[in-house]
Amino acid sequence: MANQASIIEQHPLYGIIPVGQEIVFVVSNDTAVANETQVKFVAQVHISTEPPNLSSTAGIIGTFKTTPNNAGVGIFDFRSILESYVDAENMAVNNSSYKGTTTSSTARHPIHLIDKFSKNDNTIRYMAIQFKVEYLGADSTQPNVVTADPVTAENSSTFKIFNGYLKHSDILNSELNSNNFGFDLEDFKPVATFPTVNTRKFLTNAPTTLYANIEDYGTFAFLQTSGTLATNVAQIEFKYYDSDGSALGSEIVTKNFTNGAYDAYSAESKKQILYVGCYPANLRNWSTYFDPTNPSNIIDEIQGGYYTVGLENGSALATTALYTINVNCPDQRQYESIRLCWLNQWGAWDYYTFTKKSTRSISTQESTYTQLAGSWNERVYNTDSFRGGKKTFRRNATERIRINTNYVSESENVMFEELINSPEVYLLEGFQTDINYSLLTNYVKPVTVTTSNFTRRTVANDRLLQYTFEIEKSKTLRTQTV
Repeated sequence: MANQASIIEQHPLYGIIPVGQEIVFVVSNDTAVANETQVKFVAQVHISTEPPNLSSTAGIIGTFKTTPNNAGVGIFDFRSILESYVDAENMAVNNSSYKGTTTSSTARHPIHLIDKFSKNDNTIRYMAIQFKVEYLGADSTQPNVVTADPVTAENSSTFKIFNGYLKHSDILNSELNSNNFGFDLEDFKPVATFPTVNTRKFLTNAPTTLYANIEDYGTFAFLQTSGTLATNVAQIEFKYYDSDGSALGSEIVTKNFTNGAYDAYSAESKKQILYVGCYPANLRNWSTYFDPTNPSNIIDEIQGGYYTVGLENGSALATTALYTINVNCPDQRQYESIRLCWLNQWGAWDYYTFTKKSTRSISTQESTYTQLAGSWNERVYNTDSFRGGKKTFRRNATERIRINTNYVSESENVMFEELINSPEVYLLEGFQTDINYSLLTNYVKPVTVTTSNFTRRTVANDRLLQYTFEIEKSKTLRTQTV
């Protein structure tokens, strides 16, 4: 048979792909299917932190095969494979900072606590695939493999996969005169639209009006998946207002290496998605307006004030929508605030502070044994009063917390739906006076959301919207063993 390379008949439409969807490739080789026996389509999958070189074996994470279907083509869905190669970003990346201390392998801290910017280590990767065809050779002893022909469309394009997923309500686009389809992430790509209103978003479905206590930490994440997007973000600007809307001033943080980002854009995957600390406790580490030693700072003078957050290009034009973060006033009833963070649809983090009544309960599990009365291994028998009867060998305690939101708007429904669906949820503690080089195990505590039902409420049906959730700390408290 003449050596005919396979043809990629169908592939994802866009170059940036959430791994939580069908990632389908269809491959054909009509000559091989028509003339050979035991034909199999072969896919060599390359994943790396740099654009992969398909002529090299470096970066091959597996070789996968399928037989032709009734139409004579091979269909691959790589979702289950690619999901294992991206992950949540839990720790800040080297050269970010926490309370002015530069992040390194010996000074680590959670991503939520960053002062300014941080790159990513796990959220996004490059992926490309080389397709071949395998069939039984003329000697009927071994299969022959048709090798790659660089002139034909046998090698896939290079894609970027990240730790997101698609919902059934997300609209898939198709290409004219093509079978390719995919989800367009255009809404998440920073771009200047002056003088029209900018609607580009950070990697979140949260509303653009948010609330936080003065001691709360948190981040936003945004795409930098091309040189154009990198140029579209030169800085982030914070504008501060008091409770009656009077402007207090503004501060700008430049996107550069010194501030935890980068100076020059390159194809490294760690530069493709950036995180930025945006909540009051993050700002407290550097901002004049959150400095408790400054007599005109936002903490002392304007409890109940707010500030806006937005990305800008080098000409100070907004390249994302403005997000407003309202600083909560102290609750007069002194309810304990519970702040949760969770992995959202787009592989970044969402946050919410539950400021209303919370109830803590503890349940225990014990292992028991029956102890002999008296001392049986001494020279005389003593009947000590503490010996004998049923004893506890070990007791483990689990803490559960029932939490309530304040009255919320319908725009927060999607965020709460993602909370109960998220595979990673944490209880996030607020600002503390700690040692910069400590292990920082006192901030992020894993929990599971035990609330299994969520009813989306609307103003039309319910008028006032308030939600209750139940969480359980994932780590049990182990006491002494006797």
